[in-house]
Amino acid sequence: MRFVMFYHSLISDWNHGNAHFLRGIATELLFRGHDVVVYEPEDSWSYANLTAVCGQASCIFESKYPWLKSRRYRLEQIDLEAAVSEADVVIVHEWNDHELVRRLGDMRARSSSFSLFFHDTHHRSVTEPEGMAAYDLFNYDGVLAFGDVVRDLYLRRGWAERAWTWHEAADLRTFRPLEAEKKGDLVWVGNWGDGERAAELSEFLLEPVKSLGLKARIHGVRYPEEALASLEDAGVEYAGWTPNFDVPEIFASFNFTVHVPRRPYAESLPGIPTIRIFEALACGIPLVSAPWDDSEGLFTPGKDFLVAKNGVMMERHLKDLANDKAMRWEISRNGLATVRAKHSCSHRADELLAICGELKGGMAAI
Repeated sequence: MRFVMFYHSLISDWNHGNAHFLRGIATELLFRGHDVVVYEPEDSWSYANLTAVCGQASCIFESKYPWLKSRRYRLEQIDLEAAVSEADVVIVHEWNDHELVRRLGDMRARSSSFSLFFHDTHHRSVTEPEGMAAYDLFNYDGVLAFGDVVRDLYLRRGWAERAWTWHEAADLRTFRPLEAEKKGDLVWVGNWGDGERAAELSEFLLEPVKSLGLKARIHGVRYPEEALASLEDAGVEYAGWTPNFDVPEIFASFNFTVHVPRRPYAESLPGIPTIRIFEALACGIPLVSAPWDDSEGLFTPGKDFLVAKNGVMMERHLKDLANDKAMRWEISRNGLATVRAKHSCSHRADELLAICGELKGGMAAI
């Protein structure tokens, strides 16, 4: 089949976690023999920021993913009729212009040659419902939502007639256990989050690191001056942005990591882990998570990873992991096995093809 995808950016993962999953699922579909075309706007925010940082956004991406291509466009110039003329499936990510979403819906109303999906991988359905309700999805075949709670919101609020849960997952071609010389105890890869988890990062990351005297490093972007000052006070090395495909080697250089969900996920979107959990477990690094409700049973908390209900418990878990190599090995083994068994981009490709087959009467179930 021919998949045409409209996303914020395939090229840049600067503060753009969805690029991780997009690269993985596009790769999986291509390697299965499908045709995949990805469009991204020329003025994408993530691409502009990455270019400002390193000046080589396209070169960095192409060095790792030579088989993936992105067609950059301007909304006022793109010929959408030509773009989807041979498509079997069109997927439009929620980080797109409302006009693009509407125009593609109008095209779907005039043609039954392709299936049209809206893909939601963010918390805006909860935190910015007015903006999400403004998307015109009337002519879309359905919504691909990255968790049951988001899927149910679309159906309950009448934003869509059909919706399926389609979780993110790890690209096992890139995220896998590696061998490397250890450079420290704890590493965390994540962005500051516009204040959505400032207090949580202090309680579940910085304070335990400082109290235990751990050798720790943080990778990420959009850290304001006060955040950098907090890192320095805790004795944490700040290493800035890193290409996502370098994260497996970084994980291999440290003994464990943590997961600190943004507040909307912890409070309003149970069952939805960020892609960082899938990727960390796929790399075989032991993980301790701040509280989040795995209401969909994706993992076995306490076995695949440890859970800390508060900062005191986080400090206790990190201390145990620092001092117990056998404990680190068991947790990493369990988490890795779960991701390989249930949460790879190969599994998500199977799910996507099954959904396409459901719409097309089994034609795509291959």
